[in-house]
Amino acid sequence: MQLRQHPLPSPTPGTRRELVSLHYGQPGQGQKVYIQASLHADELPGMLTAWHLRRHFDALEAAGRLRGEVILVPMANPIGLSQWWLQSPLGRFEGLSGENFNRHYPEYIGPAAHRAEPQLGDDPARNVAALRAALRTEIEAAPADTELRALRKTLMLLACDADVVLDLHCDAQAMMHLYTETPCWPQCEPLAAYLGAGVTLLAMDSGDNPFDEACSQVWWKWAKHFGDRFPIPQACLSVTVELRGQQDVSHELAAKDAQALVDFLTYRGVIAPEGQVPPVPAAVGDARPLAGSIPIPSPVGGVLTFLREVGETVNAGDVIAHVIDPITASVTELKSPVDGLLFARDTLRLVTAGARVAKIAGREATRTGKLLGAR
Repeated sequence: MQLRQHPLPSPTPGTRRELVSLHYGQPGQGQKVYIQASLHADELPGMLTAWHLRRHFDALEAAGRLRGEVILVPMANPIGLSQWWLQSPLGRFEGLSGENFNRHYPEYIGPAAHRAEPQLGDDPARNVAALRAALRTEIEAAPADTELRALRKTLMLLACDADVVLDLHCDAQAMMHLYTETPCWPQCEPLAAYLGAGVTLLAMDSGDNPFDEACSQVWWKWAKHFGDRFPIPQACLSVTVELRGQQDVSHELAAKDAQALVDFLTYRGVIAPEGQVPPVPAAVGDARPLAGSIPIPSPVGGVLTFLREVGETVNAGDVIAHVIDPITASVTELKSPVDGLLFARDTLRLVTAGARVAKIAGREATRTGKLLGAR
């Protein structure tokens, strides 16, 4: 294993942060896998899962069982890790710009297509190699004049040519669930089964270019751009893995999740099996449109108490929570607008008017426009 340090530009004199990546296997000798944890720096289950993964990869490399390249970034956001207020971490948004660390990744689809086009032909594998090289060239040439832009650029350079990208996150209180783009679902379905995901939410370009979509959407957009002229496969499976809730930080869960990821990579052929490849388990959940994931807002402020638990199936009209005003003694019922799965809810129990407190995954797409409110 090689440990590499990636210095970020200093935002002010006397300060300096760096990103650290762990590199296993041999580049170019099979598939490339990129895994990062805690891009939202206050989401900690991924960090512990990465620690367990590191133990696996150390042993697998020593045993000569890695058939490809694996890059593990156990703490993907050194900027967010430094942001605290009164003993509370503030790792979702950068304090300087106010931007979400998991949004606004630059798009180089057009320039990379133009650069690679003279090398494209009838061989899908050669087309993939040419487009990956062109994309890397465009990213390398991009400016990184702030610490946040440098972090985004560094992460994209590590991941842009990977066959598999796994971005480990969590929600507030939630069951295991995944986000991926619709063209990735055939490759993602076994991963969902290995992890025991309760639901996988699918979208095409959900808006604001989060990290996972920045890695995967280039392929279906290139296929659309070139049409019948050149065969362009979906060469990257990129998935946001939501490792339950923020408080689900335990060796038991992290070891289970790390083993599931190792089993999936064995299934993919990145790891040589000992004996038989671990069979794909029966699916726990299914795939549903992200446009059918409905956030539940509270129209009033007050004390929030839930009547339904994460993982329960609810029907349209079911009351999932009460918001109580202790002064007037009024009780406001929060109802599910659709039949669906209550897959996530907030941890706060004092809410303000307009706050989104839960998410219901329905089966039918009902929302349009930017869908990132559900993420």
